[in-house]
Amino acid sequence: MNFSPEFLDEIRNRLSVSSVVARRVKLTKRGREFVGLSPFSNEKTPSFTVNDEKGFYHCFSTNEHGDVFTFLMKTQNLSFPEAVERLAEEAGLEMPRADPREVAVVERAVKLREAVEAACMFFQAALQKPDGARALDYLHGRGLGDEIIQRYRLGYAPSGNVVKTELLRRGFAEDVLLETRLISEGKEGRESFDFFRDRVMFPIFDARGRPVAFGGRVMGEGEPKYLNSPETPLFHKGGLLYGLSLARPSVLDKSQVVVCEGYMDVIAMAQAGLTNAVAPLGTALTETQLEMLWKLVPEPIMCFDGDKAGQRAAARAAGLALPRLKPGLSLQFALLPSGQDPDDLIRRSGADAMTQVLNGSIPLSEVVWRQVLAEHQTDTPERRAGFERAVLERVGGIDDQSVRDQYRMVFKDRLRDMFQPQRARTPRNDMGRGRGRPPFRGKTPPVPMAIRPGPARVLPVDRLRERILLATLINHPEILGHIEDRLGAMILADSRLDSVRQSALMHLSHQLDLDSQTLRAHLDGLGYARDLESLLGEDTYVHASFARPNAEPVKATEGWDDTFGWYQRSGLEADLNQLRDNLAVNPTDETVAAMNSLAEQMNQYTHE
Repeated sequence: MNFSPEFLDEIRNRLSVSSVVARRVKLTKRGREFVGLSPFSNEKTPSFTVNDEKGFYHCFSTNEHGDVFTFLMKTQNLSFPEAVERLAEEAGLEMPRADPREVAVVERAVKLREAVEAACMFFQAALQKPDGARALDYLHGRGLGDEIIQRYRLGYAPSGNVVKTELLRRGFAEDVLLETRLISEGKEGRESFDFFRDRVMFPIFDARGRPVAFGGRVMGEGEPKYLNSPETPLFHKGGLLYGLSLARPSVLDKSQVVVCEGYMDVIAMAQAGLTNAVAPLGTALTETQLEMLWKLVPEPIMCFDGDKAGQRAAARAAGLALPRLKPGLSLQFALLPSGQDPDDLIRRSGADAMTQVLNGSIPLSEVVWRQVLAEHQTDTPERRAGFERAVLERVGGIDDQSVRDQYRMVFKDRLRDMFQPQRARTPRNDMGRGRGRPPFRGKTPPVPMAIRPGPARVLPVDRLRERILLATLINHPEILGHIEDRLGAMILADSRLDSVRQSALMHLSHQLDLDSQTLRAHLDGLGYARDLESLLGEDTYVHASFARPNAEPVKATEGWDDTFGWYQRSGLEADLNQLRDNLAVNPTDETVAAMNSLAEQMNQYTHE
């Protein structure tokens, strides 16, 4: 019998997973979940979890996973209809009567699934035969081992009509093969033919791990590079995520899911031990896929290629998620080096480099801010007003009022900090010292540097020093090892330049031998060309010749240390003045102690 999704959902709504499981497993509440000993293995330490909010159980010792129906099927050896009937009675629901038309649909779906499974097995076998040697060499050349190839059931579609011939020989009707799009109709009265020919095959699985469609990649030259199955009764590409059935145990274990762009990204990450990755199926992320991700984890990580296409994909994902945000539900974004995808990065730099990228993910709010900032100039009052309006309009599209209010509050704070006339103050800790300014670790006190106003523009001294520090790194990336900790802990007052700082540090951390020209090309590709033109100009160099591209590395290092020392001292002076003001209003021993601590720190920066 075919049961409607509404009927099954009503059973799930009336019966919690924990109430059904608790009849066979002693459960203990732990946070939002229940834990107990696995009913599927003989274990002494609980590894079995139940999550009522998400409606599933998961056994980490056996990787068994499912809902109330599958639990009864697994533990009581029931068929699916029998499990539904038993739970419906318990939930007080009347079983629906069988509709002959629904029965016919189910029977047809079974035939379609059997045909796709047979094709998948055929492709797998063909990969191991002499005709599939080139395809197997291609996969090995991409760094994939036989275990991963088997796990993802990769295969090879030979040339000619061998799939059609084989499946017809095995008793599958031609109309079934046409409906699954394993074969295509011939034009102008010609006979039907194989849809996939001479391609490496990537099976696409549904949520239960059953193959429902395929992606085929051409070897060598040819178009299209990737050919995907069209939509069929079994396959709706906007409602599936590639690799989800295989990634689910790892996703639940890590409470993290990574969304890549393509099949090879997912498989390359799995080969590197990062088994919690999935991908959309040749299209931009859909609303259905986003909801699927949020049912898994509260903040999926979007990891797109570091090229313009990847940036557009990230922008589309951000635009899709923004109106649909809920308290606790959002996205993170992992920014890959320009021109690289996860597969490239892992093969060139290893799994650790990919892990670093994921650990450095930024929140959706930062992506939205950067997107709007990239679309507007802010060098006049009118343009600043236009930027402010655009930021708040973007936030206004969030449906949930509480999330919308939080975004407005955060962005208004950033706007105020960005446009205030003096250096933006960073939050203070209990001792009154500004965060983001690490203690100077130079061996000798820095020599004071004369700061002269440039001919074209006058900036606050600390703003100018920030520009000099960043420009020196971009022109002399070889000094990174000496300055990385200090520059990495800073937060530049100009949020646009702070984004340049973060991107530069990210690229350099992944490619230690990156030269200045290549680094600038990467930053240009991220949309920072205009920022670099302003930063790396005479307005900066007139105050700091050591920052110029032709300066000696030793001079660049010494100049950077000097400038950072004065930048550090300036921040400490500002903090000390604030504490003096506080002392005049509210004299306490704690404030005096904080002042003495700051005074001692400032002694490091007093030149001889």
